[in-house]
Amino acid sequence: MLALSPTQLFTGDSIVEGATVRIDGGRIVDVTPGVSADAMKLDGLLAPGFIDVQVNGGGGLLFNDSQTVDTLAKMAVAHRKFGVTGIMATLISDERGKAASAYRAVSEAIEAGVEGLLGLHLEGPWLSEPRRGVHPARFLRALDDADLKLLTQRRPFPLLVTVAPEQIDAATIKTLTEAGVIVSLGHTAAPTDDVERAITAGATGFTHLFNAMPPMEGRNPGALGVALGSRQSWAGLILDGIHVHPASARAAFAAKTANRLILVSDAMATIGSDDTSMALFGERIAVQGGALRTAAGTLAGAHLEMSGAVRNAVSMLHASREEALRMASLTPAEFLKLGHERGRIAAGYRADLVLLDTDLKTKSTWIGGRELH
Repeated sequence: MLALSPTQLFTGDSIVEGATVRIDGGRIVDVTPGVSADAMKLDGLLAPGFIDVQVNGGGGLLFNDSQTVDTLAKMAVAHRKFGVTGIMATLISDERGKAASAYRAVSEAIEAGVEGLLGLHLEGPWLSEPRRGVHPARFLRALDDADLKLLTQRRPFPLLVTVAPEQIDAATIKTLTEAGVIVSLGHTAAPTDDVERAITAGATGFTHLFNAMPPMEGRNPGALGVALGSRQSWAGLILDGIHVHPASARAAFAAKTANRLILVSDAMATIGSDDTSMALFGERIAVQGGALRTAAGTLAGAHLEMSGAVRNAVSMLHASREEALRMASLTPAEFLKLGHERGRIAAGYRADLVLLDTDLKTKSTWIGGRELH
């Protein structure tokens, strides 16, 4: 049994001082007031580990380039140093067959016990061409029967898909959600009615809010307006101050609150490595002013990590530390239907933890009660 007594503890709801967390078998046994004599004293704020639902790469590797267990393990290690204890490996639109390869790789990695890997996020290829962003137009298509067969098979991990209502009908969304697939809407220019129909059919999320969707108008709210007005849906936000203006991000925070707004990195291969550029579909993208851009200036993923997103939530959104930490842990856990075992420091929960300093920078990371960074 391991006992930890941090200077401060964020339970998932509030920050308390003078508590002891006991861990056994990878899970939290109890949380008690006071500093126990047998506990390891920790200088800092102990919080639930961060969960990132949109991770394209890390450590110099990109999941689209290599769908292997080794790639997934190295990506998880790269993000661990930033307090991330769970990633959704993200495959963006690519040639046919890549989604099946990604599915197999994640299945094998989960079976092999790769620490820090939660599941798979397929961001396309079922997206809208006018709002495709950096996704190559040649790969975009409607969701067909072969796709449906792949997506609805039984699996021991969360599966998240980003789709545009233009490429999938409400009946298919209902079929996916009934099979346990988490459906998020993104890269879309769909009319408001179609977006609302997708939500009614079971879609529960919006991918990187504001990006790859039209601006909201008073008489044409579109995906953005539906997202901001929907109290039950979650929305991801790339909070680097580049993808979304801080004032727009604050409007989203006011509408969605920390209970429904999710911090995401949308990280590419450059995170957790010394690389300042990388290849994407044969095109060079480079870090310019804190962002990853193509030669034409198009944003291509993000050069952002989760602890940085948490700090930005405090500075840009004027969120409290509790709200910022929740948007990086419990809120994404609930979106992924994992809120019963992740995102809190409480009895019965997984001992996935991050120790932060006073500036909210990562000092240590535990996964399943083991200090891995």
